[in-house]
Amino acid sequence: MQVQELVGIVPWTFIAQICNLFLQVYLIKRFLFKPINNMLAKRKELADAQIQEAVKAKEEAETMKSEYEQGIRDARNKANEIVAAAQKTAAVQSEELLKEAASQAAAMKAKAESDIAQEKRKAVNEIKDEIGGMAMEIAGKVIEREISEEDHAKLIDDFIANVGETS
Repeated sequence: MQVQELVGIVPWTFIAQICNLFLQVYLIKRFLFKPINNMLAKRKELADAQIQEAVKAKEEAETMKSEYEQGIRDARNKANEIVAAAQKTAAVQSEELLKEAASQAAAMKAKAESDIAQEKRKAVNEIKDEIGGMAMEIAGKVIEREISEEDHAKLIDDFIANVGETS
């Protein structure tokens, strides 16, 4: 009969084992699963917070990048405006210099023409005097008489008029 006792179920032992199992499950759940679950929840919250911070940092970086790119575009536009203004200023200054040079050249030309005309009058007057003297000598030799001052002036004027018409 001892063999049967090994296989048989003793009700008080079975009840004690069931109570022991429930007690172990309760203790494991109370002192092991709850702290582990709490720790896992805290780690999950920490990971979620870090992910949120990373997303926020990424958005800020993208905002800064777009501001930086806008700043670069603005700087390029400003540089283009400065270059255009410098080109306009250079064109205006160039035009003014050309006008000033043209006016100086015209003034120099007018002065040169004035000087030429004055030299021409001076040369004509000198030639008149020389021609008048030569005409007097020639006339004196041809006529062999002395010419009065009036006749002399009239001959000079006639000669100059004839010379002026031929030249």
